[in-house]
Amino acid sequence: MIRFDNDYSTGAHPKILEKLIATNDEQHPGYGVDEHCMYAAKLIKDAANTDGDVHFLVGGTQTNKTIISSMLRPHQAVIAAESGHIAVHETGAIENTGHKVITLPETNGKLQLEHVATFVKNYWEDVTFEHMPQPKLVYISQPTEFGTLYTKSELQNLYQFCKANNMYLIIDGARLGYALAADENDVTLSDLAQYSDVFYIGGTKVGALFGEAVVITNDDLKTDFRYHIKQQGGMLAKGRLLGIQFQTLFEDNLYHSISEHAVQLANRLTEAFEKAGIQMKYPSPTNQRFPILTNQQIEQLKDKYTFATWEKVDDEHTAVRFCTSWSTKTEDVETLIKDIEGL
Repeated sequence: MIRFDNDYSTGAHPKILEKLIATNDEQHPGYGVDEHCMYAAKLIKDAANTDGDVHFLVGGTQTNKTIISSMLRPHQAVIAAESGHIAVHETGAIENTGHKVITLPETNGKLQLEHVATFVKNYWEDVTFEHMPQPKLVYISQPTEFGTLYTKSELQNLYQFCKANNMYLIIDGARLGYALAADENDVTLSDLAQYSDVFYIGGTKVGALFGEAVVITNDDLKTDFRYHIKQQGGMLAKGRLLGIQFQTLFEDNLYHSISEHAVQLANRLTEAFEKAGIQMKYPSPTNQRFPILTNQQIEQLKDKYTFATWEKVDDEHTAVRFCTSWSTKTEDVETLIKDIEGL
């Protein structure tokens, strides 16, 4: 069975494993204050051209929960797209902290500024606003759940709106590497640092065994963040294991090169599907691709490949997801392409 169902089914990039083995006998202070974490943080700050604080956590849901709960007061809420990860695939983790997730309509997974602006305007114009959760934070992901991208101008406009309305903007970067490597992407790490209050760089889905790197750029949000990490169970005693992984990912441009590999292979899959007359559900330029297959085509492929069933289009067609990753083998993609040609 050849797996294309997700981008975290394999372990870690060999260079990370080599570095973990090479440093295994080293002894360091715990909880992320070791020299590897400090050096990894410096590499990330240099790459993003920021003086923001960098913290390392284990996984995406834990990271979103820790960041969002630290930013909001008890009566405040976060706005997300209807398909946003915190609204759909985190088992109510944000609501579990006592904060409402307000979902708004989207376009191919992307929040639209006009929808956010309309909601916020209507909220403050409602005479009963004190009886409803206050919208304080806007959550987006880059890329979105559908593999689509926010442009630099869209990011700028959302951030400027948040600043003008005394709100925050957070960017979930669980798959950020694949966004940065996409051909049509015009957003850099430096842009993310400039046009958000907090963003994070995903490692779990981009070459690491586990781990996300949080970058806090808003000075007002930096104080006591480590207390929040500890309270949410995210302060890893062997913190160096996170630092070593991100140190390796951000040395010698490894994070970008392995992400680029995944995107290039995904591009080949899209070309093969479209050549076979199969349309894509979403215009994703990243590592997730969503062909619309007939029931018969799904049956032809599922005995040999794993992929995610995404959305039923009609009685005869379903959008599915094929996901490449840093570890996807070129020969596996070539095998799949031959089978696509035979559909």
